[in-house]
Amino acid sequence: MFNLIRRDVILQKRQLLIFIPFILFFIIMDAHPALTFLIASIFIPFNTYAYDEKVETNILLNSLPYTRKEIIASRYLGAIIYMVLAIGVTSLTFFVFNKPFTMTDIAIGGGLFLVFAAFTFPLFYIFKPGYISTVVLISFILLAGIGPPIVLFLAEHLTAITDFLVNLSVPALYIGAAVIIITFYAVSWGVTTFIYQRKAF
Repeated sequence: MFNLIRRDVILQKRQLLIFIPFILFFIIMDAHPALTFLIASIFIPFNTYAYDEKVETNILLNSLPYTRKEIIASRYLGAIIYMVLAIGVTSLTFFVFNKPFTMTDIAIGGGLFLVFAAFTFPLFYIFKPGYISTVVLISFILLAGIGPPIVLFLAEHLTAITDFLVNLSVPALYIGAAVIIITFYAVSWGVTTFIYQRKAF
């Protein structure tokens, strides 16, 4: 299964050359650090899906000595590994350019990536290839644009929930958010495995 994860990096050697310039663009434009960490985390996993969508890699993968569970596991575990590596490289780039960031920025960026991945990974196996990458990209841009106003609107009108969250200690808030995100990611993993095992190629 490790070879399946490594395959994603090998296939994207050229794309990885633009990874640092891509991240630098957001840093130079003074984008919020959490957004920069989110963008960096998305880069490799979603490039892999876009590549596989073009060449219909699933036919090849199913001819290799890997079970369908292992193929999906490599996607979900690989996404976490690439997220950690991307956050490490991005943190170093922030440090080199003397741009401030906090552990909260890393936590928000990583958490948002896992939530977005949990939502979108199953879509690549539900819909026919050819359009889903475009749909995911447009969805991401829309969420990045309308997400913050929606959160602010809900915070103003759902005061009971807002008060409850405000009264929580910081550790409790972080632990609660982590448990919810991990659970959501695990459910998505299970759903994608269920779909993929029953899909014909």
